[in-house]
Amino acid sequence: MIDYIKGNIVELTPAEMTLECYGIGYKILISLQTYEELNGKGEGKIYIHHYIREDEELYYGFASKDERELFRLLIGVSGIGAATARMMLSSLSSEEIRNAILAEDINKIKSIKGIGLKSAQRLILELKDKVVKGGGTDNSTLFSPTSNSAAEEATAALVLLGFTKANVTKAVSAVLKEKPGATLEEIIKLALKRL
Repeated sequence: MIDYIKGNIVELTPAEMTLECYGIGYKILISLQTYEELNGKGEGKIYIHHYIREDEELYYGFASKDERELFRLLIGVSGIGAATARMMLSSLSSEEIRNAILAEDINKIKSIKGIGLKSAQRLILELKDKVVKGGGTDNSTLFSPTSNSAAEEATAALVLLGFTKANVTKAVSAVLKEKPGATLEEIIKLALKRL
């Protein structure tokens, strides 16, 4: 399985790109989010979702693991294919999609081309619990290595107090951005003020 490809960007359009790595040009389908992240750059690192069907083999590429994880969650919903999931990630940011699912904002989800009322309802029904538990996000890049154990302990403690993992993760991340060297106690106290 291919996790990522790093190489020179030969072609870049809002829908697809060609990435050359050691003399091989990979045609990769991308979202508008990824396009905006890579536009103007000569080289890039693209996280890959390898899509294989009987009649086709495609690479979907993402500028971040976070976007790829959300894409994988979306295609896990019955009735949402890879093309529709890519359209969703082009229409709204990953954060907007997660917030719309959490808020059960059917109209926001329906505003995406190709998503009707039933698809929006099914998406919310199937993904709300997964998003609340932190699904569709890549938490490995959230914490810096120096505060990793303290951040993980703080997150676990706050989840045990009854807060949702998604909210706790946001709060702890914000605390670490403001105060990178915070101790476990400081992280918990400052995160509680945000929850």
